[in-house]
Amino acid sequence: MKSITINGSKRESVGKKSTKALRNAGQVPCVLYGGDTPVHFAADEIAFSKLVYTPNAHTVVIELDNGETYNGVLQDIQFHPVTDAILHIDFYELHEGRPVTMEVPVHFVGNSRGVKAGGVLRKNSRRLRVKALPKNLPDFIEVDITPMRIGNKLYVGDLQNELYRIMHTDNTVVCQIKRARLAMAMAALDDEDEDEDDATADAPAAEGEAQE
Repeated sequence: MKSITINGSKRESVGKKSTKALRNAGQVPCVLYGGDTPVHFAADEIAFSKLVYTPNAHTVVIELDNGETYNGVLQDIQFHPVTDAILHIDFYELHEGRPVTMEVPVHFVGNSRGVKAGGVLRKNSRRLRVKALPKNLPDFIEVDITPMRIGNKLYVGDLQNELYRIMHTDNTVVCQIKRARLAMAMAALDDEDEDEDDATADAPAAEGEAQE
């Protein structure tokens, strides 16, 4: 998995006043967990653009101004409810031999038989949480939809891998092929037309029976 380097400075004060001052200066307060003690640091908000505003998954290399360097993954992020500015980020430190959990994107590949027949691909899960050793973290999970027909669903249980574990229940739907609304509406109209034709065909027979 590709890494992004974040250059920051270690925080000595972690109170509300200090945090507010950092945000006013365009910096994001962060915490790195997973080590002996949490590491508090801050970095310019722009430093997180390639990590946060992307569909791809990355690990991070955190380089602090005191010479300390850590490898980690993003665990949680808080945004301002109005401005969408980043308020706080939690990271988790990576250790070789210790599994870690993170979200990775799902890549859908292939041409579904169901879509070719007029169905619609519904992507229920565009990202999935996986647990793996750092060296086995996938950049993405590939899903081949080629054999799927209209009405078929693909579940997490179909995607489990020996190198990582997907942290969702096996019956979680990843994607499905649904019949297009237009096709369903046309089918309903056809059914109504058939019912009307049947009723018209039955009418003379009923009259003939009455005359007898």
